[in-house]
Amino acid sequence: MSVTARERATEPEELARLWVERANAGDSEGLAELYEEDAVMAFPIGQLHVGREAIRAAFEEMLKHFSHFEPEESLPTLRNGDLALTSTVPADNSRGRYQVARRQPDGTWLRVLHSSGYFA
Repeated sequence: MSVTARERATEPEELARLWVERANAGDSEGLAELYEEDAVMAFPIGQLHVGREAIRAAFEEMLKHFSHFEPEESLPTLRNGDLALTSTVPADNSRGRYQVARRQPDGTWLRVLHSSGYFA
């Protein structure tokens, strides 16, 4: 799938839905495109991945072990200007998922920081 064909998040809350759709499609490149170029992700907890390429590689490895993800209940989003803190109630009883997203110049949103409890 080409980069231009992928849906972009127009609200920070849409990032979680797009993540589940792309993960279920086995699309590690599409998952990475939900993050800014220099984003930082803790995944699994305790391991840091810095930059979109490192994040893509982490998701590629994850997708070798997991092929189905359920949407999770979103908690209220906290916003301050072009920043938003989003989180979901983990379906896997892990320690939680938290993301900081930033509004891009075109009005769409990308993740800047992400902490996830998968593999915890």
